Amino acid sequence: MRLSVIGLGKLGASMAACFAGKGFSVVGVDVDPRAVAAVNAGRAPVGETGLDEAIAANRHRLRATLDHAAAVRESDVSFVIVPTPSDSRGAFSLQYAKFAFEALGRGLAEKDGYHVIVLTSTVLPGSMRYGLLPVLEKASGKRCGPDFGLCYNPEFIALGSVMHDFLNPDFYLLGEFDRRAGDMVAAVHVRSSENKAPIARMSLENAELTKVALNSAVTMKISLANMLCELAERIPGGDIDVVTKAIGSDARIGHKYFTGGLGFGGPCFPRDNVALGFTGRHLGVACDLLAVNDAYNRGKPARLTEQLKQRLPAGTTVAVLGLAYKPATHVVEESQSLELCKRLSDAGYRVIGYDPLAGDAAKTVLAYHTLVAPTLEECLRNAGAVVVTARDPAFTGLDAKTLLGGRDHMIVVDCWRCLAPEVAQHPGIDYIALGRCRDDTAAAKVLRDLWGSQEG
Repeated sequence: MRLSVIGLGKLGASMAACFAGKGFSVVGVDVDPRAVAAVNAGRAPVGETGLDEAIAANRHRLRATLDHAAAVRESDVSFVIVPTPSDSRGAFSLQYAKFAFEALGRGLAEKDGYHVIVLTSTVLPGSMRYGLLPVLEKASGKRCGPDFGLCYNPEFIALGSVMHDFLNPDFYLLGEFDRRAGDMVAAVHVRSSENKAPIARMSLENAELTKVALNSAVTMKISLANMLCELAERIPGGDIDVVTKAIGSDARIGHKYFTGGLGFGGPCFPRDNVALGFTGRHLGVACDLLAVNDAYNRGKPARLTEQLKQRLPAGTTVAVLGLAYKPATHVVEESQSLELCKRLSDAGYRVIGYDPLAGDAAKTVLAYHTLVAPTLEECLRNAGAVVVTARDPAFTGLDAKTLLGGRDHMIVVDCWRCLAPEVAQHPGIDYIALGRCRDDTAAAKVLRDLWGSQEG
């Protein structure tokens, strides 16, 4: 089979490179001439781990074009990965997907033979059958089933490890209009998968629901860990890592995404949680759990700010290490670190941030709130307190001497308990680890007051 990938962003370009690396002939399509030119020159159009090398190594099987119809003519299966941004209702807009499907439909009209269109972008139940399929049939003048195939095949990847995640998923989610279309897409993944991942095949609507529901389930797991994190801080000897390690050992729970710290962010988790709630309201299903989860998560930076105000003297210069929504990416969308910076600034602190990759992106968002330093050294230079918000190698290896920078005393807040023990034990550092009790005596008194007066 020959493949085409419509949309050469982080996921699309990575998919195209992965497919080419597995021996497929691949045509990439994008509306941005710069992305097309980059791929044709053997370069990555976007930054992503290993992508530049993969495209360079497989350029003999990978080319790009601005022409959707040409991609249809020169391939058997087209994977569409375009933005589906959240709209004012919290749902996912189909405007970019419709544009791509209309262009692909015109290509189908000119093509003899069967072709499968696959949407990889995240959408809500009903979007494929009632929002996008009519666009294809109208533009092509053909019928889905006998003339062309349609599938929904979203991926579960993380920025910074897209290629690895794409080739080594826990499972492939495949929504199919019919068996014929599903067989062709399944064959692509059987050939591509490096870990022989199973394929969960189902209807279009079930797959659409599964995608957003799975992400929402993960967010609830994160919020549970963060709630336990705050509880552990108020229990004598409390240590969230001890608690989550034990709970995660239960096969029903597992350890992944079950570590107390900051809340979830990024381009997927927050909006998927909101979008599933929108779907529930529209279908008349009570989804209060999703709304509470979203509110709890968004409130984390405010709660942490109030907690830090009890420790940080007014006017302190606070260095925030980590500005992206997670390590090893430049993406700052829904970053809890940025919200924390804003909250600290509004509380009267002088805030200066640093991130190895996301500094430039953060500057725009943090204008009038936070300075963004070009280097770690400049960020730390005048800081009276440091908040480590990311488990980034650039930060986890910091020692007490570097943090103190010649000062006698400093407050260090370790959101993920990722710094070396010598930092926590240094006499000049007031070390605060989220999820660990700092005052066993006070915590014991609260519990004693709760239970000591009970009779019997």
